[in-house]
Amino acid sequence: MKLKIGVMGSAEDRTDIIDKGVTLGRAIAARDAIILTGATTGVIHVVGIAAREAGATHVGISPAHNADEHVERYGLPLDACDTIIYTGFGLKGRNVVLVRSCDIVIFIAGSTGSLNEFTIAYDEGKFIGALTGTGGVADEIERLTQVLSKRTKSQIFYDDDPVRLIEKCLRDQSGAVARA
Repeated sequence: MKLKIGVMGSAEDRTDIIDKGVTLGRAIAARDAIILTGATTGVIHVVGIAAREAGATHVGISPAHNADEHVERYGLPLDACDTIIYTGFGLKGRNVVLVRSCDIVIFIAGSTGSLNEFTIAYDEGKFIGALTGTGGVADEIERLTQVLSKRTKSQIFYDDDPVRLIEKCLRDQSGAVARA
């Protein structure tokens, strides 16, 4: 079974981190992994397109009931994914389905939606990668885990280079993924 790597983070157009997003998408494809995203906009859209163009299968998890609602109500694109799963659960419900479907969860920047995805991943004991130097949630994960009193089985890896971050996540959890 192929490894499923979720990418969560900024749905904003962040031109300052586009190159890192493209590199991250390509690094995921180079590992012959499936990429999962929230089928959203911004940097995550760029990561998904880059991964898909490099040969990865891109699965989007939508908050909407169907394609029309995905586009009209949520303003989300249809062009970056090979397939989209329409949960009908709204944004927070979609986040649970997305995170639980991943073997590894990578964060690039991100705001409150990404914070929700992080808390789910952390609580679920997921392998988590933080692409540091991109701002937002990705740069705050280390501090958050230090101030939270709850400990989980999550293993968290940090790097400012997308390729090294993917390698760290894969190297340090290879046995766990084989059981996933």
